[in-house]
Parts: sequence; structure tokens; C-alpha cells
Amino acid sequence: MLLAGGQGSRLYVLTANVAKPAVPFGGKYRIIDFPLSNCVNSNIDTVGVLTQYQPHELNAYIGAGLPWDLDRLEGGVRVLPPYVKGKGGEWYKGTANAIYQNMGFIETYDPEYVLILSGDHIYKMDYAQMINQHRRTQADCTIAVIEVPADEACRFGILNADADGVILDFEEKPKKPKSNLASMGVYVFTWSKLRAYLLEDNNNPKSRNDFGSNIIPMMLNADERMLIYQFKGYWKDVGTIESLWEANMDMLATDSELDIFDRSWPIYCGAKSAPPHFVGESARITHSLLTEGCEIHGEVENSVIFTDVVIQPGAFVKYSIVMPGAVIEKEAVVEYAIIAEGARVGRGARVGADPSVVPVADWGVTVVAQGVTVGPDVVVKTREMVGADKLTQEADPPAPPAAGKKGGRA
Repeated sequence: MLLAGGQGSRLYVLTANVAKPAVPFGGKYRIIDFPLSNCVNSNIDTVGVLTQYQPHELNAYIGAGLPWDLDRLEGGVRVLPPYVKGKGGEWYKGTANAIYQNMGFIETYDPEYVLILSGDHIYKMDYAQMINQHRRTQADCTIAVIEVPADEACRFGILNADADGVILDFEEKPKKPKSNLASMGVYVFTWSKLRAYLLEDNNNPKSRNDFGSNIIPMMLNADERMLIYQFKGYWKDVGTIESLWEANMDMLATDSELDIFDRSWPIYCGAKSAPPHFVGESARITHSLLTEGCEIHGEVENSVIFTDVVIQPGAFVKYSIVMPGAVIEKEAVVEYAIIAEGARVGRGARVGADPSVVPVADWGVTVVAQGVTVGPDVVVKTREMVGADKLTQEADPPAPPAAGKKGGRA
């Protein structure tokens, strides 16, 4: 069961019209391609995708599941939005409530185990190994964890476990973490146990109906058998502008653990077919990812360029993400920025800035939203979120809170 209904408010203008799992990533993909591909590569062939916020593009993208080999008569992928039943219906109130409302779908398949995933993480993981550990240890719940730096542990749900991997306690974003084992939002439950706790949670009017806040603490308090599954590899929660930008830049690192060229664990996607990319006579490209269908005549450095992007002669793009169909016109400069789908940066405009030329406290990734036009010679400052056409140089809107750190991959 793949939770893909989140609003993604920390991605600001990038999720104004699309759900977070549908945000483009890595030149060719969307965020949801990673957990879906993990399922297929792990031989999991029955997947429910729970949608809610701005679902239309995500629903259309998933379709019948053909790109992931999930277009099947038995099992396959099913999109599961909230729906009316009996005398009424309601929106998903939390992650646990979303699963509760779809217990009928789950019970159609009479499973012994249920895997719960988040649709907004970038990683490659063999879920079969985690399920095998769950079965072998006779656990009621297994939670995937990854070690994070001690100074960042307060940002995550932190688990404390004994030498045998048995979970002792769980804290959601603790001020003083007891360990650095962060929950990845990947759970395996024995279905009979989870079903009982979902029913109990739904009957509690004070519950937030959330796995981290309610279901897991309830199971711990009841002394259920709960173990960690230690994951080694690349994992990134791309729920903020900075983390989304960093994950794209990570693909360019020569020692990156995020290897999208690994043929033993391919990432499938529903991207449309396109002609080969074109590099013009005046183009200069350094250490970047280019997708089929893009057209490069300017200079591109340390950037991720999606399909159907046009970068005109004299334009300069550096440490940036340019999403499908965007156009960077002549002499425009785009630095440390995310240019969303179908956006246009006018001739001579400047979007973003190198962190070396602005004070650290003022620097951040600049974003131009989907379909927005930045006019000729307009300057868009670092950390600004442009959510509507900016055709002339007028008063600047307030910037969002500063990102935690700066920099990129060389």
C-alpha cells in the first residue's frame, strides 16, 4: 500500500497543481517511480496507490501500470482515492486512516503480510529481503531504519532497539534523540495484527489516525513483537525544496549511491517517448544529465535537464533542475534553481544566484513554478518562489524561510 496523497506544502509552488509524488525528478522520472519500481524489482505485483491531494496528474501518470509491468488482471496497480460509502465518505484523516478506509481492498487478496510505503522518498530497496526478515523473526511489525547524522536525528521519527533489533521505543522528532536510527516510513505488518489496531484506532475520537503518532506507539505499549530492518544505501526524503534539489545533484556525484544506470535494479517510468536530445554547435555541456527530447544551444553545468527543454544560444544554466517543456531564452542566466514544467525564463533574465556571492543567511534554491513566465531582463533573487508570471521588475515578494544549508555536488 503506497501512500501518495500528501500535499507536500514544503515544496511550495512545485505542488500547487500536482501531488508531491508526481513532482518530476532526475531528468526523466517522477518521485513515485522509485517506490513503484522497487515493488516490481522486489517481485511485488499487487499495489494499491492511495491518492487524495491534486490527484488528476498522478492518476493519469499511473494509468493501468503498464510502464512498471503492473497492468494485470489479477493484482497489478490500483489507484485508491477517498470514496463515498454507505451514508457518506470522508477524506483520509491520516496515514493509518487511509489504510483503514481501504481494508476492503486489502482483504480482497487475503494477505498474510502488508507492506506500507511512502510515495515521496528517493531510494532503491529490495522489499523482499525485509519481508523475509519479518517472516523469519515472526515479527508483528518491522520498520525499516537508516542511520542519520546525530545532529539531524531530531528531524525524524527515531527508533531505539536492542542488540537483537527488537524495538524498545519510538519518538517522533525528539529534541534529545536516544539513537540515530531514523524511520524510513517503510513498514511490514502481519495483516491480522494491523487490522485489529486499525479498527481500535478508528474508534478513538482523539487519535490523529497516523502510523507514527498512534499505531506504532499502540503496538509498542501492547508489547507486540516489533523489529527494525537496517537499510544500507541511498535514501532521501524529498519533502523540501532543498532536499529535492540536493537529491537531483546527488545523481551527478561520481561516488553517488543513487545509481540510475544500474541495470540490475532499473527505475521504470511513465515518461512519454521523445526524439533524441540535440546539442547545437554553440552548446557547452559539463557534468550534467540530459534527457531525450531536450534541445541545448547554450551552456549547461552541473544540472539536470528534462525532456522537451529548450536552452537557447547564450543562455547559461548552472547547478539547476529544468523540468519538462521549460524554455530558457537567449542570454538568460539560471543558477541554483528549479524551473518547473512548462515555465519560461525570458531573454536576459537572471534566476537565482551562486552561494558565493550572497550572505549565507540569505541564500537558498530559487523556484519558478509550473507554466510561469519570467519576463526579459527580470531578476529573480535567490530563495524566491515565483508562483505567477513576473513580466517586469517590480516589488519583490517575501521569501520563504532560509534553507538549512547550501552547496552542491561538483
